[in-house]
Amino acid sequence: MARDGQCHDSRVLNRIDHVGLAVRDLDAAIAFYRDTFEVVAVHEEVNEEQGVREAMLAVGDSGSCIQLLAPLREDSPIGRFLERNGEGIQQVAYTVDDVAGVSATLRGRGVRLLYDEPRRGTAGSLVNFVHPKDAMGVLVELVQPGPGGDAEVTDQ
Repeated sequence: MARDGQCHDSRVLNRIDHVGLAVRDLDAAIAFYRDTFEVVAVHEEVNEEQGVREAMLAVGDSGSCIQLLAPLREDSPIGRFLERNGEGIQQVAYTVDDVAGVSATLRGRGVRLLYDEPRRGTAGSLVNFVHPKDAMGVLVELVQPGPGGDAEVTDQ
């Protein structure tokens, strides 16, 4: 936060979209968040390309979500993350207007991205990732919402 206690507008990032958590058992994690924090899954899907089964849980009316990610295979990125690190925060995602444009801007600033071109993400979004070595050890996801808007829309 700035000195006045307010967060100020960013020219690249619009808002925190979600925080991604790697979990071993998606159903158990959904139940934990529902029973403990009274948040519900507003979207679930299987993303074969990323090798995950995932759920988005809305955090109040903030417009931000918790994304729970369970591997479909041990050799998927989430499967490898769980093997190395165990369950926990896997990435922080930010909404952007134009993921390809933001990716080009960041590359121009010397930042490495994982994909040459954006890929399909949750709920028809387009995504790319900033390499953790270029973001103080954090995997940063850039999310351009799909045609239906934000992932908070129920789409099960």
